Amino acid sequence: MARERPARAARLDQPREVNRGPFHRPQIDPDTFGSFAEKFARYMGTAKFLVYMTVFVLFWVTVNIIGIFGYKWDVYPFIFLTLMLSLQASYAAPLILLAQNRQTDRDRVALEQDRASNARNLADTEFLTREVASLRIALRDMATRDFLRSELRSQLDEMEQRGQELAAGSRPPPPDDTSPGAWKAPRPT
Repeated sequence: MARERPARAARLDQPREVNRGPFHRPQIDPDTFGSFAEKFARYMGTAKFLVYMTVFVLFWVTVNIIGIFGYKWDVYPFIFLTLMLSLQASYAAPLILLAQNRQTDRDRVALEQDRASNARNLADTEFLTREVASLRIALRDMATRDFLRSELRSQLDEMEQRGQELAAGSRPPPPDDTSPGAWKAPRPT
């Protein structure tokens, strides 16, 4: 006879389902709880909170010293008030630390983004510096505006001088072969 396999065979490629019993642990979104902790820490750091806490403590002490209708629920050493303030501090400290850790994480991410941006800016600046240097090297061989103006002005002066000599009837001097672009008169044949 063939052996039957059990309906729920253990498979190694799938996680095992955990039996949680009758009670389920509540699922808390870390971001929601973290934002609550930040709001709580921000509120505890305000003057409004300090004023409210001072008014509450003064009211508590005054009512328990004087008594309302002769009833005092927390007499002089104010043990219940101390217990409540200790409880509040025991919850406040971890919430404040959680808020600080979240702020530290945000600061770390912002710092990494700033570093990456600075590195990109540095690379861009170095690239542009190299490009400007290569343009300067390339421009050394090119005629500049001032050079062209001076050459054109000297050619214009030379032409005006020859024009005045021709107008006066004198023969133009032979061109100087050493000057670049010198005008050469045609030779009569």
